[in-house]
Amino acid sequence: MKNLFAALLCSALVLSCNSSDKSKDKITESTESKTTAKAEKQLKPVETDQDLINTALMATPAESRATSKVIGYNMNGEFVTLKEGDGAYIVLADDPRKDGFNAACYHKSLEPFMARGRALRAEGKSAEEIFAIREAEVKSGTIKITPGSALHIYYGPNSMYNEETSKVEGAKLRYVIYTPFATSASIGLPETPTAPNHPWIMNPGTHRAHIMISPLVNEEN
Repeated sequence: MKNLFAALLCSALVLSCNSSDKSKDKITESTESKTTAKAEKQLKPVETDQDLINTALMATPAESRATSKVIGYNMNGEFVTLKEGDGAYIVLADDPRKDGFNAACYHKSLEPFMARGRALRAEGKSAEEIFAIREAEVKSGTIKITPGSALHIYYGPNSMYNEETSKVEGAKLRYVIYTPFATSASIGLPETPTAPNHPWIMNPGTHRAHIMISPLVNEEN
């Protein structure tokens, strides 16, 4: 009888401990969840040149951020070099005068092509005119685009960001891989997206032919 009583007592103690542990686990999970949510809500607007640099570098592979050069409009509306860098990437910071967020990172070999586009826009050329001019210049060899050169675009509808992580609220990455004059037939990709995150070719047969890889709709930033 004593043995039965002892067994029942031990069982009760085990159940009590398990229940207590589960309660502690729930409390811990709840606390961690609240802490994470609180951290995610600690957002600030992009309002300094350093903010522009921090957020722009999120378009660049993490291992290359320290050596990447950052260019773009500063908070005074001047197009400047915001951060010097001698690495493989050049980053175009978000334009603080525009709504939403859009920063782009590209290999330095694309800079003549990108700079030409900026110069033509500054002259007041339309998108169609810029396309035609650069098409002719790439065909003539005045400007070169190395096949396989990549453009990383970090974009989103908001410009608030987490100062600790530099992540912009709701921003995602889209990738562009340049394949000048390629067509659907030559590289075997469709000319329209078949599903989110599936590659497809845009501007086929032109100097701006490129493979597009867009993020999944529900992808976390």
